[in-house]
Amino acid sequence: MPENHFEVGVLVARRRLRGPWASHAWMPVAALPAAPPVADWTKLSENEDETVFYAGAFDVSLHPAETSHYRDNLVSGRPSLWIALRKLGEDEYEVAAVTADPYEGESMAEGIGEIVEAVPMPPESQAVLLAFFEAFHVERRFEKRKRDRADPEALARGGQRKGRAE
Repeated sequence: MPENHFEVGVLVARRRLRGPWASHAWMPVAALPAAPPVADWTKLSENEDETVFYAGAFDVSLHPAETSHYRDNLVSGRPSLWIALRKLGEDEYEVAAVTADPYEGESMAEGIGEIVEAVPMPPESQAVLLAFFEAFHVERRFEKRKRDRADPEALARGGQRKGRAE
């Protein structure tokens, strides 16, 4: 039975900006297939333009109703994970969510105050997602519905009865 979740380690970068309005920007930059044995928010590398941190391990939940979304992600040519960062303080962030659903990732990007980036999905995570898709996907046939035509006479008769006490 395939797993309904998998864990990834998230890398976040603090990049220096050269504009007059902000000195730096935070953004998710990668997902690791497994959580390394280091503490959350450990500094991994630093140069004059960028500092990379290991933000921690996060669960990606999978839902059987969203298997068609996972398929769209896997066949896109660049399978991705969407990572949302939420600001906590002046220079403090937390990972708010990680998802493999491209439509959920798009909706997270519409929010105000969160930084959302799509990062490449590790091959190990792609294998878990594919196994979940194959186990739970049910293709649904599209059926176009036809609207019933309204009968204006019936609507008029129904409207007359509504105000009377019988």
